Amino acid sequence: MKNKLYSFARISALGASASCGLTLFNNLERDRNISYSSINSWFKPRGFCLQAKESGIINDLNMGHGTKWNSNWDFRSAESLVKPLKKEASDEEKAEYNKKIEESKPKATRVLILVRHGQYENGKSDSERFLTAIGREQANLTGQRLRAILHKHLEETKDENGNIVKPKVKITKSTMTRATETGDIIHSHLPELEIESCDLLREGAPCPPEPPTKKGDWDVGPEDFFVEGARIEAAFRKYFHRADPSQKDESVDILVCHGNVIRYFICRALQVDPSAWLRMSVLNGSISMVTIRPSGGISIRQVGEAGHFPPHLLTFN
Repeated sequence: MKNKLYSFARISALGASASCGLTLFNNLERDRNISYSSINSWFKPRGFCLQAKESGIINDLNMGHGTKWNSNWDFRSAESLVKPLKKEASDEEKAEYNKKIEESKPKATRVLILVRHGQYENGKSDSERFLTAIGREQANLTGQRLRAILHKHLEETKDENGNIVKPKVKITKSTMTRATETGDIIHSHLPELEIESCDLLREGAPCPPEPPTKKGDWDVGPEDFFVEGARIEAAFRKYFHRADPSQKDESVDILVCHGNVIRYFICRALQVDPSAWLRMSVLNGSISMVTIRPSGGISIRQVGEAGHFPPHLLTFN
């Protein structure tokens, strides 16, 4: 095993960097009994993570990042919401603590539907970037599609007293012109739903993409990522979380927003490196769907789905 670790570290050191890697390699030549943990402690602060490879592995699908799922990513687990017990808690205090834990556990599923705005005119200001005729047609078809998808959530139900219960579905739209117009058209197909606007959902630069864009392809600077990235992250934290413990039934939030925002949300929800957001594409008027379970588990049901469009309506902008 030590020989295998030694060989792996030797190769990794050479590939990591010319000077630092060769320095570590020389140290390994003097001491072949060096441990895996000491090798890894050298690499981790420098942005590398070593993993021993079993002889039976053909493809390293982990890609060396070693990331584990954080089940309390939204800080809404029951244990996070209840004051912890004292070390010498009485039986009564323990019983009360367990009761509060049960009461604080989420019980319902939340569904987030992310809709990208329709095609828009390439104006200089936001007010000049309104939907094209194709964009309006895309928004209409997306509204029809959402009504079909959500038919069960939109069915009229009554409580135990016979009162009509409003659907647990809400539309929130970005305040940018193209998203506002798209949201309003979608709302015309779902008039029974509440609709509101949110500045946090506006388009922007979430974080520097990796691999980076070519020079001149995108006119953004560090200050843009600093300001807009914080806003988009704030939007993620506002809308992406498990249900409140008082919520009993599944709810749906339709967020009508923008391509960069949606792609960043998907990366954050999956707990992958957010800088990967530019590696995917979402079409105008497309639908992405995320399920957040009471346990905090995430399921991406679709990303950029546009099967409700005929070919001539498949546009990126």
